[in-house]
Amino acid sequence: MKHYKTAAEDRVPFGQKAAYGAGQLTINLYPAALGVFMFYLIYGFKMDPALAGLVAALPKIFDAIIDPIMGYVTDNTVSRWGRRKPYILLGTILTGITFMILWQMYPENSEMYNFIYFLSLSFVFFISFTIYSTPFIGLGYEMTADYNERTRLMAVGQVFGQMAWMIAPWFWILIGNPDLFFVESTEGVRVLSVWVGGFSIILGALPAFFCKEMVLPGAQTGTKISFKTMATNLKELWKGIIQTLKCKPFVKLCSTTFLIFNGFQTIAQFSYFIILYYLFEGSISAAGTWPPWFSTVNAAATAFLIIPIIAKISTKVGKKNAFIISTFLSIIGYVLKWWCFDPSNPWLMFIPLPFISFGIGGLFTLMMSMTADVCDLDELNNGKRREGTFGAVYWLMVKIGNGLAMGLSGVVLKLVGFDQNAQVQSAESMVNLRLADIIIPIFFALVAIVIMWNYSITEKKAHEIREDLIARRGKAQHQGKAE
Repeated sequence: MKHYKTAAEDRVPFGQKAAYGAGQLTINLYPAALGVFMFYLIYGFKMDPALAGLVAALPKIFDAIIDPIMGYVTDNTVSRWGRRKPYILLGTILTGITFMILWQMYPENSEMYNFIYFLSLSFVFFISFTIYSTPFIGLGYEMTADYNERTRLMAVGQVFGQMAWMIAPWFWILIGNPDLFFVESTEGVRVLSVWVGGFSIILGALPAFFCKEMVLPGAQTGTKISFKTMATNLKELWKGIIQTLKCKPFVKLCSTTFLIFNGFQTIAQFSYFIILYYLFEGSISAAGTWPPWFSTVNAAATAFLIIPIIAKISTKVGKKNAFIISTFLSIIGYVLKWWCFDPSNPWLMFIPLPFISFGIGGLFTLMMSMTADVCDLDELNNGKRREGTFGAVYWLMVKIGNGLAMGLSGVVLKLVGFDQNAQVQSAESMVNLRLADIIIPIFFALVAIVIMWNYSITEKKAHEIREDLIARRGKAQHQGKAE
């Protein structure tokens, strides 16, 4: 495989990478916190698992539907501050505030009241999150034009993003131990939601101030967006979505992410239930710090060991091959779970984690870098930069699947016989839950490998696409700095 040296002008300074990483930390902290808080929706607020799955799924599906609209808006925005940054700044403020309000519930309320309250505000939260995340993702795709520098940028972003998954598990300790902080778990949820929202507002604003957008020669102008042009805008939006879905490499990236991530999300809460009810027989005090340490070690291994390895492998064998290797390694980790979740020796639970970490660590580091390559191919074919639209359609697929996964997660808990009101779960339900925890992600991973086997954009082809673009319209700028 031929390799191309990254030019100095194509390198993103570490300060900008760190600001981009702060944004990745922000968009990971919300789902990481939700993953913990949603447990207390069942455990603390005593919501039926099926209702909890439904209240998690419906807003995410709605969120996915509005993503392409936001992608179209940000791609066609013309302002003195750029196409992405105004929305990033506005979105981080709205998202933080609505997250704080979302969790101000009380277990004394009726189950249906809390269900309607949480469902209604979840729609507002996810609209706000879309205003932030869609232009932020588009910004990441355009920060460099180099094939390998894109992977390095995404690797730094994912390292920062994994820090959210190191922090959030410790909410278990803050929320669940009445001798340490809060009288009861729901009070902890209400208070911590304010801290998470406020912290995320600050972090989420950093990309708007320090990251640089791409400015093309001749300044491609966007389509005018207004109420008068709404019919035309909707027609162009639909046309843009169809164009993205006609791009075969992009469809493969979407399908693969849909499978890997949402297979992972379906069973994301299961490890907490298995640790609590299988290893420690339903006792939160006995479980102690084991659940947060499990998640923290997993995220730390992903951030500081796996992602750097994946980035290095990618520069040697290409992004597609790096993905296939990392996914096979994650399958080994899931298989090891059966023997390593052992009530007689909880330490064994950490053995599979480095292998499992290759799955999510490789997925988003490589898929986001590969989507940036696809944006170049799209410009070559259609004559316009549409990072926002590609990012939005990509995450539309992820979020629809994620919403379905959250709903499926509740259904699986029901099917395996999990009882949210029982202190001790039956042996049969624990066996079935452990099997689901292993089989579901492995099945999705194998299908994803088959889909990616013949992915066509190599380093050589990406370089040729870039040269063709430069020959057509000249080199791009990054707010005054050459590519």
